[in-house]
Amino acid sequence: LTDTGRLVYRYADEIFSIGRELTETLKGHPSGRTMRLAIGVADAVPKLIAYRLLQPALALPEPVHLICREDKPDRLLADLAVHALDVVLTDTPTSPSARVRAYFHLLGECGISFFGVPALASRYRKGFPESLDHAPMLLPADDTALRRSLDEWFEATAIHPLVIGEFDDSALLKAVGEAGHGIFPVPTAIEREVRKQYKVALVGRADKVRARFYAVSVERRLKHPAVVAIADAARKKLFG
Repeated sequence: LTDTGRLVYRYADEIFSIGRELTETLKGHPSGRTMRLAIGVADAVPKLIAYRLLQPALALPEPVHLICREDKPDRLLADLAVHALDVVLTDTPTSPSARVRAYFHLLGECGISFFGVPALASRYRKGFPESLDHAPMLLPADDTALRRSLDEWFEATAIHPLVIGEFDDSALLKAVGEAGHGIFPVPTAIEREVRKQYKVALVGRADKVRARFYAVSVERRLKHPAVVAIADAARKKLFG
């Protein structure tokens, strides 16, 4: 299908679904209609953050059919523009190379926590953050918003970590950290989950480094019930 064809298909599918629901309602039968949510997740968004954001949509009283795609923000925004996606979750408020008219809704922000295996955490916890100077470090890729914020903070505090590895995939970064190869940063909002899942210990927190997360839509106001639930829960609970 062309871009226009995909748009028409989605509207037609919705129209016929409503028609079937009306017929069942008039017959006195429950419709059993499932709400469809097509969501794009930028690859720089940590998997644990993405899951926490998606949880409220899956907990709604009415059933939700979730279609989740992970990709580079520009490609996801292009799909959003032709209505192949309902919303995009990303960690950056702009995308200069994507010529798409979209609205960025801030879901929340938090500081950064540094973790490592217990032996590393014990060694570098004292004197934090100066203790991170020349410490073995695992960092997100240099084209991510979090990496840029970290680099600015390192420069401002005259910290020069020994970068052991740089990763596009946040889950792989944590797995390498779990194996003891270096200290790694994560958004403070998922501190508890990281500690439990990867059996690591807290080195310290950097509240001046901010991780921000956004929902991107083609509408000025969020309207999809599942997306509204995601935004409300993020602002009141996850980042509240």
